[in-house]
Formats: sequence, structure tokens, C-alpha cells
Amino acid sequence: MRIGPYKIEPPLILAPMAGVTDKPFRQLCKRLGAGLAVSEMTISDPRFWSTGKSLRRMDHEGEPAPVSVQIAGTEPAQLADAARYNVDHGAQIIDINMGCPAKKVCNAWAGSALMRDEALVARIVAAVVQAVDVPVTLKIRTGWDAGHRNAPTIARIAQDAGIAALAVHGRTRDQQYTGVAEYDTIAAIKAALDIPVFANGDIDSPRKAAQVLRDTGADAVLVGRAAQGRPWIFCEIAHYLATGEELPPPTIGEVRDILLGHLQALHDFYGEPQGVRIARKHLGWYAKDRPENAAFRAVVNRAESAEEQLRLTRDYFDALEAGVAVSFADAA
Repeated sequence: MRIGPYKIEPPLILAPMAGVTDKPFRQLCKRLGAGLAVSEMTISDPRFWSTGKSLRRMDHEGEPAPVSVQIAGTEPAQLADAARYNVDHGAQIIDINMGCPAKKVCNAWAGSALMRDEALVARIVAAVVQAVDVPVTLKIRTGWDAGHRNAPTIARIAQDAGIAALAVHGRTRDQQYTGVAEYDTIAAIKAALDIPVFANGDIDSPRKAAQVLRDTGADAVLVGRAAQGRPWIFCEIAHYLATGEELPPPTIGEVRDILLGHLQALHDFYGEPQGVRIARKHLGWYAKDRPENAAFRAVVNRAESAEEQLRLTRDYFDALEAGVAVSFADAA
């Protein structure tokens, strides 16, 4: 499967998630089998490009190609400028966000709110495609609400404007992340278009990924929330798609080593204390299936230094690996 000149292999994409798919997480997921990892959405308003948050979101130094950067906004000319700016700073694929359901985004008529104005969608897509000489992709939902599932119309508009590929989350904006993703609309869009179509929503296992690819005919799947605390899901899915067999789950030692490497990358990227603070949510996701999760988080969340956070985490997983009772009394 290709996006413009770029071969995406395996056809597994880390979905863009604000506050999650930062550079350390993208690099980790790529190492663990993702064929493509899309950045957090970057705002199109140039007034915010020089903030610390935006500068980090637009930092792609050392990332393996292709580098896909998602932009968000409402003004065609401004989005075109944002696309050019990000290409100048390393983006090799530009992704337009018309799928985010967050209120603060939709209240500004960005994200999935754009799907309510098909004429504006056409102007935005055309402006961005014409502004850059790299592939432009688009992320949408099935519609605004149950009564307005206009994704097939938006998809046709996007293809006619020159979009290189389309990602569809199988929910309306109204659903947020509730209910069950429906794939019929994605299948209909794939059947109607000539460009690659990617399926998104509730893909949380190798078998589910294979089923969605089969049922929708999609060219690739996006994995989002299921990768939180489980970035190795990409190699699990890739192995299953290639062999029809499921990999055994990673050992506790393997999880520990992946997590410690992730924490170190977060500390290096953000520095202290921000890296320590951002790492806390990842620690919770990695440990969420363990019965000691609540006690572990209560202790490790009090760590104020990178050294302390790494030590507590290493001790926790070392104890699990050794099969001894995990006690937090001393650490508390």
C-alpha cells in the first residue's frame, strides 16, 4: 500500500491522538511494527507556532520516513500556509484533521465539525493539496450525527480535490468514542473510491484488524487507543496478517524494557519535570491490567525526578518478573 511515493509496510498506522502520539511514542510504535505514525494535530494559526508545545509537535529530527504531520484549522489559506510550513520543517505527508470530536476543537468549527460544511471541506482540501508537493491525506468520521452520515460525499469531494488517501473513523462525531464502530460506511467508501482508504475504530487485536480489513476492503487500519500501554500491538497484528498465527504476549521483562526505554525517551525529549509528568499516564496504561495498578500508580505518581520514576518502575516490574509479592510500603 502506498501514499504517494511512500510504501506503507505493514499496512498499520498509529492514529493521531492529541497528547499521546508525540515524537517518543511515534518512534517507539514504528520500531515495534507500525508502518506509519501520524503526529498529534498541529494548529494552523501561525501565532502559536513558536510556543514550546508547537515546537515539540513539529520536531521530527531523527524520525524514520515517511513523516506524517496532521494539521487542524478552519481557514483554507491558513491551512495551506500551515502545510507549507510543516513541509519546510520535515513533513513528508500532510494529514488534515476532520475527525477530532473534542468540544474545544469542534466549537471552533475545526475537526469533525467541518463535515457540516461540504463546500468549506472542498475549499480546504483543494487549498492544501495545491499548496504542497507532498501527498495530502484526510481523516474524517462517518458524519456529524446519526442523521447526517455524509462521509461518502466528503470522501468523493476529497478524492476529486487530489487527496492521496483517506482515513475513516467508523463513528459519528456525536458518538465520540462510545458505542461500537460501524464499518459498513467504510466499506461503501472504499468501493466508491480509487485512492487508498484506511479503517479506524475499535481495532484492538490482531484478529479484529484482519476482520476489519476483510470486511471493509480497506487498504490499511489505524490503531489508536489500543496502542496506549501496548505499543507492541503493531508487531502482533503484522505477524498475524503475515502468518495467520498469534504471537505470545510479551514477557514481563520485555514490557519492562520497552517501558523503561519509553520513559527515558520522554525524559530526554521533554526534560524534567515535564517529562516525568507526561510519563505518568503512560505508566498507568502499561500497568492497567495488573491487580497492583492502583497502588503502583499512587506511588510512582509521586516521583518528582526522572531517576526516581525509572527506579520505582524498574523495581515494580523486576518484582513481577521474579514472581514475588509487590509491596509499596517502603516506597510510600
